[in-house]
Amino acid sequence: RSHIPLSGRNPALQEALGIRPHVLVLNKMDLADPRRQPVSAGAGPGWGQRWCHGQSDSPVPVPLQVVPMVARLVADSPRYHRAESSEHNILVIGVPNAGKSSLINSLRRLHLKKGKATAVGGEPGITKAVLSRIQVCEQPLMYLVDTPGVLPPRLGDVETGMKLALCGAIRDHLVGEEVMADYLLYTLNKQQQFGYVQRYGLGQACDHIEPLLKHVALTQGRTQKVKVLTGTGNVNMTMLNYPAAAYEFLRDFRAGRLGRVTLD
Repeated sequence: RSHIPLSGRNPALQEALGIRPHVLVLNKMDLADPRRQPVSAGAGPGWGQRWCHGQSDSPVPVPLQVVPMVARLVADSPRYHRAESSEHNILVIGVPNAGKSSLINSLRRLHLKKGKATAVGGEPGITKAVLSRIQVCEQPLMYLVDTPGVLPPRLGDVETGMKLALCGAIRDHLVGEEVMADYLLYTLNKQQQFGYVQRYGLGQACDHIEPLLKHVALTQGRTQKVKVLTGTGNVNMTMLNYPAAAYEFLRDFRAGRLGRVTLD
């Protein structure tokens, strides 16, 4: 994902690729900070071809460039070029919730004018097994194989884990919505991305997450009823739902409603 062009990579996959022809796809470019595009473009050596899905200065739409690029890579590689077989079988790999299934459906729709062939969703774990081959193009004949997202057994540091969680590669409840919201606020302030101030009608930027979540909960009606035991009996009270407010904050970030942000 273009939100995390560096953190959103599994080093084990880089080792497995080796000299095999491969294309690096960065999707959701419309949500990334255009001022930090050099981070995305020069995202580390050893990944072969680079290709950004969703934005290009070329007169040819970017999604239409990937099939010719893959075909050219295979044709130019003596190790993988086989004259007796003209079809291409391509494995689509990456971390969870990176948009692998969406990419396959997009290419299939563009080249074959067909509907979606693999399920997509806004949370990790939608694809649970290696699926059968899915044809995405007729000339050249090309099949893609959708795969479940794979994270490294150990993350390099806590900050990398937080970035992956913010982009949905790790389920929210495993990290905690309020913890993630706190890190997101820290990152937005650090990068001077104050879109949240206008989004929520704040007077100024917040240094702490509690006032922000309180404001979001109050203005958007994120409350919950709780039962309090007193000496005279049970009393029903309405309290602010901070986890729900944190989730709203995260959802606005993921939808691009807080501005275009690159976390790396």
